[in-house]
Amino acid sequence: MADDSLSASYAATFEHHLPFGAKPALVVIDVAVAYLDPASPLYDPAFVAAVPVIARLIAAARAAAVPLIFTRVVHNPGGRDGGLFYRKLPVLRVFDPETPWGQFAPDAAPQPDDLVITKQYASAFFGTSLASTLTGMGIDTLLIAGFSTSGCIRASALDALQHGFAPFVVSDACSDRHPGPHTANLFDLQAKYAEVIDCDAAVALLA
Repeated sequence: MADDSLSASYAATFEHHLPFGAKPALVVIDVAVAYLDPASPLYDPAFVAAVPVIARLIAAARAAAVPLIFTRVVHNPGGRDGGLFYRKLPVLRVFDPETPWGQFAPDAAPQPDDLVITKQYASAFFGTSLASTLTGMGIDTLLIAGFSTSGCIRASALDALQHGFAPFVVSDACSDRHPGPHTANLFDLQAKYAEVIDCDAAVALLA
């Protein structure tokens, strides 16, 4: 995930791990058409490549009867509810209600019994009922997948930790526009805030 010198400089201080809990849930973050449609300004082929891995993880969670939570971004027209985040990133207009790009990707869409969280900011926790809902469900661990690694995945994993849910970020079930930010954020998450595992390890934990 990083070169040897970087790993060595972190190893002595950032070497501890979080246990996988007894009551996990899978959070699938913002796997929207906006990242997959070449006509969208958020499109990148790296997002398309991650969808089959995300679909595999979703199937494994369903087979294990693990709760699934899906997040989506929906903004009022013109981003009135998006505040400075919308001003900083005008590309978030793709999630205005009049566009088709906010829809879930067909291969990673919720079923009627799944929980869907609508958000306006990066973290799945900020301004939503997610933390209280997970607490009410007795959840202690979150497997986290979706888009993008340096944005909503990182923000949600950090907030999961701060709310008392052990975050397990599934590296190949996340993606970003460039491998540099993807790799750097996974490295930092593993060092300080989360456990970073691949889909094979996640499926084994679910099983």
